[in-house]
Amino acid sequence: MELRQLLERGWRADDRQAVAGVSMGGLGAMAYAARHPGMFRAAAAFSGILDTRYQGGPVSGPAFVQNLVRAFGEDPQALWGDPRQQAGVWAAHDPYDLAARLRGVHLFVSVGNGQPGPLDTPAPDRQARQIEQALRPQVLAFAGRLRQLAIPVHLDAYGRGTHDWPYWQRELHRSLPLLLGALGSR
Repeated sequence: MELRQLLERGWRADDRQAVAGVSMGGLGAMAYAARHPGMFRAAAAFSGILDTRYQGGPVSGPAFVQNLVRAFGEDPQALWGDPRQQAGVWAAHDPYDLAARLRGVHLFVSVGNGQPGPLDTPAPDRQARQIEQALRPQVLAFAGRLRQLAIPVHLDAYGRGTHDWPYWQRELHRSLPLLLGALGSR
């Protein structure tokens, strides 16, 4: 809520709002939009962590989130506690579990497959490949959940591409018509 107040006071923002994020920010964008129904007209996540409780793929959702927090030198238990013992807390922050609360929000999600693509350097970072490979099944599961709930979502599962800025910049440009259209700013 602090950011919203800063934007309204300092930047003349109004009630027409959209939110977007990359990677962990994609988790934040979707979770925040779901946890505050009616606040955002549109939400986008580029290579976002969209099913924190996902079981499958190269790495489970809880392990992925905890490893990421640990990689930044933080205590993974300090985020939402133990994924099993505090399953309700995890679910309360999981876009997949909160998907029904996104009804009426214009949604855009995108993800690559972790294979080097057209925007990568000749030798893309191994970690950028692995992260995107791990996120792909989460993003697809989230989009599938939205479709199961009959909630429209624009999914760009663009194939070759790693967890890197050039892809997110391209996806931001691809999502702008949806985001701006939801804001009435076309």
